[in-house]
Amino acid sequence: MVIELLKLAPTGEQAAMLDATMRACNAASARVAEVAFEQRTANKIFLQKIVYADLRAEFGLSAQMAVRAIAKACEAYKRDKKIEPVFRPDGAVQYDQRMLTWKGRDAVSILTLSGRIIVPVVYQGRWTQVPGTVVRGQADLIVRDSKWYLAVVIDVPEPPGGGEPDGWLGVDLGVVNLATDSDGTAHCGMAVRAVRRRNLDLRRRLQAKGTKSAKRLLKKRRRKEARYARDVNHCISKALVRTAKDTGRGIKLEDLSGIRERMTVKKAQRSDLHSWAFHQLRQFVGYKAVIAGVPVVLVDPRNTSRQCAECGHIDKR
Repeated sequence: MVIELLKLAPTGEQAAMLDATMRACNAASARVAEVAFEQRTANKIFLQKIVYADLRAEFGLSAQMAVRAIAKACEAYKRDKKIEPVFRPDGAVQYDQRMLTWKGRDAVSILTLSGRIIVPVVYQGRWTQVPGTVVRGQADLIVRDSKWYLAVVIDVPEPPGGGEPDGWLGVDLGVVNLATDSDGTAHCGMAVRAVRRRNLDLRRRLQAKGTKSAKRLLKKRRRKEARYARDVNHCISKALVRTAKDTGRGIKLEDLSGIRERMTVKKAQRSDLHSWAFHQLRQFVGYKAVIAGVPVVLVDPRNTSRQCAECGHIDKR
């Protein structure tokens, strides 16, 4: 299963309805969070008895919208009970199957404060290339730069069985070299690190300046670095999958989940560690491999960089 952003194409009137619904839902969640913090409880059933009627009357929410607003506030309060959760007016809104239904593959029916609307989906993403994909569970309604998206969970079928691969292409992930395969091909990350450090220095100078033009430039550049890193990860994942497919092999990747919690680095290296997009690269390799019919296996990364490929001896040197 993977999470995918699908772009919506609402009309001007529909966008206004979605915006009003999003703001009402987040305001309702903020009200529930206030009550939860006062009562010192994250019990959804208890809070629902207190605030449900008020949410429907004050914010005009439907029954299911009120229930989801309560659930969102409870989940946020559970993360840290020392502070009262705060929600942005344009924060993501969860839609379950009662509030959102699919009309084929090209449109969705979305519940708003004024009733249901049918919104076209203009970008189905890369998963339309994979036969048998199915959207599962709830979706999150997101707005970015006045553009609307649905974050959905997609079930991706396993590659068609063709027996065991002829071998495996091992891939070592890192910060200096973003990916190094077992054939000896290294995909250097120095250019990405240079861009990130240059952008970090520019952000600091613009934030210190604090003028209107500086703030405009910060807003204009806010996703430029992410787009660049995303493009690099696309290129690397495409090369890895192409190499594996051309040689009839599968791909073995390190499972680096939770690595930021397991390791500590010097202060100067923190920005490199926390901007390291290894999970995104893994996702890109995963979906491209499914399309190409290449099996992907995750392995324990312990000692993979210290073990001799010939004799299995492990040594820090």
